[in-house]
Amino acid sequence: MTEGAGGMDEPGILPQALRGGFRPRSLDAVNFLLADVRGALGPYLNVFLITQRHWSQTEVGWVTTISGLLGIVAQTPAGAAIDATRRKRGVVVLALAVLAVGAVAIFAAPRFWPVMIANTAIAVVGDVFGPAVAAVTLGLYARQHLARRMGRNSAFDHAGNVAIAAAAGGIGYLVSQRAVFLLVPVFCVLAAISMLSIPAAAIDEDRARGLAERDTAAEEDAETPSGYSVLIRSRPLVVFAFCAMLFHFANAPLLPLVGQKLAQAHPVWATAMMSSCIMAAQMIMLPVALAVGHTADRIGRKPILLVGFAVLPVRALLYTFSDNAAWLIGVQLLDGIGAGIFGAITPLLIADLMRGTGRYNLAQGAVATAQGVGASLSGLAAGVIVDHFGYSAGFLTCGAAACVALVALVVAMPETAP
Repeated sequence: MTEGAGGMDEPGILPQALRGGFRPRSLDAVNFLLADVRGALGPYLNVFLITQRHWSQTEVGWVTTISGLLGIVAQTPAGAAIDATRRKRGVVVLALAVLAVGAVAIFAAPRFWPVMIANTAIAVVGDVFGPAVAAVTLGLYARQHLARRMGRNSAFDHAGNVAIAAAAGGIGYLVSQRAVFLLVPVFCVLAAISMLSIPAAAIDEDRARGLAERDTAAEEDAETPSGYSVLIRSRPLVVFAFCAMLFHFANAPLLPLVGQKLAQAHPVWATAMMSSCIMAAQMIMLPVALAVGHTADRIGRKPILLVGFAVLPVRALLYTFSDNAAWLIGVQLLDGIGAGIFGAITPLLIADLMRGTGRYNLAQGAVATAQGVGASLSGLAAGVIVDHFGYSAGFLTCGAAACVALVALVVAMPETAP
């Protein structure tokens, strides 16, 4: 047992982490603050452009789709680069700098091309955080303690999302929706400080790429990463990537669409309403993430994952029942179960599949690419459908995609727990 800051005991710290001066609260702060960095953008940008700048759904869809697709191109190579580099902390700090500049650009010039360029830069670096933090965690913790630590990472991520939603809601109401984007550079600086407080010497770089525990009898090959073809040869990884793509195709547009409906009905409270939706879900995600961390080794990954996927089509359908603000925010609570499970279990499941290959971050990048494809395509698809057929048609389309993902998961995805 090792004692973290604040008197919290946390098992599983490797000896080199102790020699390097690592404390668990540093990693907690990284996850909390990175959530603040990402949370001040995302759905707030869509609502701001629709309600304050009077963009059409299709224009917003084009920005979301084009910037998302361009960002996707970099995701798998970024995962390979994270595997290869021994400066994972530096990668996160550089990404934070780009994110801060992009947010300031959106604040200063909220027009089509500046927003498109800034959002593209943000999309390129935004998905670096998850794989990089997961890699650092893998490099700090023994495998038998990884599930709990990943659950704890996810819990602090959700706590950060609650905090930024409350701050953004207050600033949006008291100052302006546009001022919300100035929160990003502030939290970028704090997140960079927290990341650099994790000593580089504490991170086992071989373990961080999934290499240290390779299952092979050939000692001379023990530190040789597998080829890139491992992404195709691992059938469960391919199945999971496909399901993740459909999950994000279905899930990504739901919160922005709900936020737009609330903003149109209550323009003065637009940002506060969006914050209420985010906080409602994130407050559920926090205990869900902790529960996943405590049960994933005992009951396996697949049963938990099935629950998360099953909630999504139900949520999409329920949005069509009423336009009442309380109902919409209430239904958003279900996102806490679905997305909470998905976010907590994904890095753990990939660690199972890539154990001993040395391609952990490459696989995370590949799955993030699949997720990005789904989310980006759905932004344009949902915008066009809503413009021509209304919000209910958009919700039902998302629900249908979620049903396909659930069936594929049931039929083709095996259990991955050791």
